[in-house]
Amino acid sequence: MQNKVLILDFGSQYTQLIARRVRELNIYCEIFPYNKTPINLKVYKSVILSGSPFSVRDDNSPKPDLSYILDNLPVLAVCYGAQLIAQNYGGLVSESNIREYGRANLSYINNNDLLFSDISEGSQVWMSHSDTIKNLPTNSTLLASTNDVQNAAYRINDKDIYALQFHPEVYHTTDGKKLLRNFLINISKLKQDWTPDSFVDTTVESLKKKIGNDKVILGLSGGVDSTVAAVLLHKAIGNNLNCVFVNNGLLRKNEFQDVLNQYQGMNLNVKGIDYCDQFYKALEGVEDPEMKRKTIGRVFIEAFDEESKKISNANWLAQGTIYPDVIESISATGGPSATIKSHHNVGGLPDFMKLSVVEPLRLLFKDEVRRVGASLGIDPKLLGRHPFPGPGLGIRILGDITRDKVKILQEVDHIFIEGLKEWDLYDKVWQAGAILLPVNSVGVMGDERTYEKCVALRAVESTDGMTADWVDLPYEFLQKISNTIINRVKGVNRVVYDISSKPPATIEWE
Repeated sequence: MQNKVLILDFGSQYTQLIARRVRELNIYCEIFPYNKTPINLKVYKSVILSGSPFSVRDDNSPKPDLSYILDNLPVLAVCYGAQLIAQNYGGLVSESNIREYGRANLSYINNNDLLFSDISEGSQVWMSHSDTIKNLPTNSTLLASTNDVQNAAYRINDKDIYALQFHPEVYHTTDGKKLLRNFLINISKLKQDWTPDSFVDTTVESLKKKIGNDKVILGLSGGVDSTVAAVLLHKAIGNNLNCVFVNNGLLRKNEFQDVLNQYQGMNLNVKGIDYCDQFYKALEGVEDPEMKRKTIGRVFIEAFDEESKKISNANWLAQGTIYPDVIESISATGGPSATIKSHHNVGGLPDFMKLSVVEPLRLLFKDEVRRVGASLGIDPKLLGRHPFPGPGLGIRILGDITRDKVKILQEVDHIFIEGLKEWDLYDKVWQAGAILLPVNSVGVMGDERTYEKCVALRAVESTDGMTADWVDLPYEFLQKISNTIINRVKGVNRVVYDISSKPPATIEWE
């Protein structure tokens, strides 16, 4: 494939949003760390340089050799990338006198350049930097300014090298998608041929070559990701796919049987196994959230290892890992981004497990997974199901995990989710759930004092899970749900609603 974009990651948390915006234009892209660039750069038609938490003025900041890229390919440099280009071409980067963070408006635009075609003065952009480009590089042209940032955009003359001090990839840059379109299509001459159907075709062919006649074990969860992964694999290898649904004791109310029923008629060769006792034993007394995630991941592996020994010629473990899982566990491809939290399905397998990992959705965001699922003909109701974390309720119980706590949270969660459906709110929410807090509070029921648990309800809207805003649910709904939970769930006397967004908070509480 030679119609693709290379994104060099300098450690920005926004790097993955660049990838999303490129793919929204139906153009395929790949992210590589700045220090692990692909050997063969000739397969790319365009390059985007990301932002970074580093300052180009620091001695230890990333300064890779970009000579081949700058001499041979169209380049769009964003934030840190723009400052790096400025330094390389004789410009001056210095510490900004004022904090340049948040919304700004373009007060000047050079409309004669293709990059800003059909973009008007006053267009809102998003700044996020502490350094500024004081002097433009030699042999360059100013393309845009804001009231506070003179050199907000420029290009190197006689080259297709463009640089932006703002972030076109974020939602707050209102013409960001248009600017990226101008660069990728009008300047770089890329074709818009990467679609869900093309992804399915290329992925199926790749899986056939990779797996051959081997058998594959897939850990199903009942959610969108693992289901789409299963259908893709079944399309590639047919009956050589063996799906296992593990009851870890941390599922939603009645979910184990509901999920098994859900897969009937899909020809996915699904087997349900009860592993509750093993999970509860392993989690006994574990309170640290990272340790809980790692423990749950370890026992999952043990369960799949046990099942794999029952299937001859099973050489692969398939997982529904998607891009946000990878991003939050490690930098997307081993680069400099900070770890947010580990995910049970990221990071490879232990040495004792003689299986190789296959992850057909590893480079897709959640909304892309749903688009691929739709192209595969999967039931829209299944594709519309809210995300549910792999570790299940284990990371929605703060502190140690017991069967009694799980039972309480299952009942609370069931009331909340069913309430959303009854009030026609479920499809307006990206993800919802309940959290059991390690807090008892005083209440009064029937003229008697109670000292019972507090639960938090969480509902967010998002597209990919990388960022999320809390949903303004109707007061009448929250009142009804709160009353129902307190009246029906023994052990709970207080309900709160979480109104924090991501960032700074994560979607889950742990």
